[in-house]
Amino acid sequence: MGVEGNNRIILEYEGQERGPLFFVIAGIHGNEKAGIQALRLVSKMLEVEPITNPEFSFCGKLIGLTGNVAAVNANVRYIDKDLNRIWSNEVINNIKKSPKSLLAAEEKEQLELLALIDKEIEGYRPDKVYILDLHTTSSGGGIFSIPNGDTESLEIAKSLHAPVILGLLGDIAGTTLHYFNKDLSTELGVTSVTFEAGQHEDPISINRCIAAVITFLRTIGCVAQKDVENIHDDVLKNYARSLPVLSKLIYKHEILPGDNFIMKPGYKNFQPIKENEILARDRNGEILAQCDGLILMPLYQPQGEEGFYVIKNIE
Repeated sequence: MGVEGNNRIILEYEGQERGPLFFVIAGIHGNEKAGIQALRLVSKMLEVEPITNPEFSFCGKLIGLTGNVAAVNANVRYIDKDLNRIWSNEVINNIKKSPKSLLAAEEKEQLELLALIDKEIEGYRPDKVYILDLHTTSSGGGIFSIPNGDTESLEIAKSLHAPVILGLLGDIAGTTLHYFNKDLSTELGVTSVTFEAGQHEDPISINRCIAAVITFLRTIGCVAQKDVENIHDDVLKNYARSLPVLSKLIYKHEILPGDNFIMKPGYKNFQPIKENEILARDRNGEILAQCDGLILMPLYQPQGEEGFYVIKNIE
């Protein structure tokens, strides 16, 4: 499931009809490879669909990209710094001004991604740009989506049949959702969504990524409802059946350098926790839950800046 060489483009598919330009990014974190495999399979599906379904039509253009090629090949979350924490205009402007020889591995990856995205936008000249950022988590227990704050992003996130988490962007800086929004261009509307498909090594996470991409394509009008099999909706609905529809972040545990953070084993996404419950340990001792809620993204991997999140249901 690795990336061969430095080929960043996983798939490219353009319909006969003009429509939105849709970027799907997988592997922003190099140890999250389900999205990469999913995009390869979506590419094959689109290749054979017109043969098996002569009435199939595609409106717009789909580009599937590997986010962090170097980290994917090394099978680590990142090489020098988290690529999903440096997406801000200030950081990007500083990177563009710096000599390439002084850039961190992820800064070079970011410049290549931006150049490729800008080139595609300039070449296709769409009226609308969409971006789906595919991820997986080190813990199991649930899928979810994160909108970038605008109304359309929220509606698309809801269409993915997974719990929607609000408030995360206010407590994290520099994610793709912070940058790829309506401010990306003064001329284009840009809407982005992040989808978390399950645990890194769970093979069904690949299926969920496929289902999210296909569902997203249908929602934005690239493919017709009649050409999407119910199985894609069912893959998402069945896994999210017992999970909350809409939740809000109420706490984030930040990991500082040298903390030696160790999450207590056995926690899963959306698992209920109680105030003062022992969740983890670090160099200062036990880490207790600050409030009742549901735990999200407990960290069970060496690299990461957040140990866990706590959310509560609002719908």
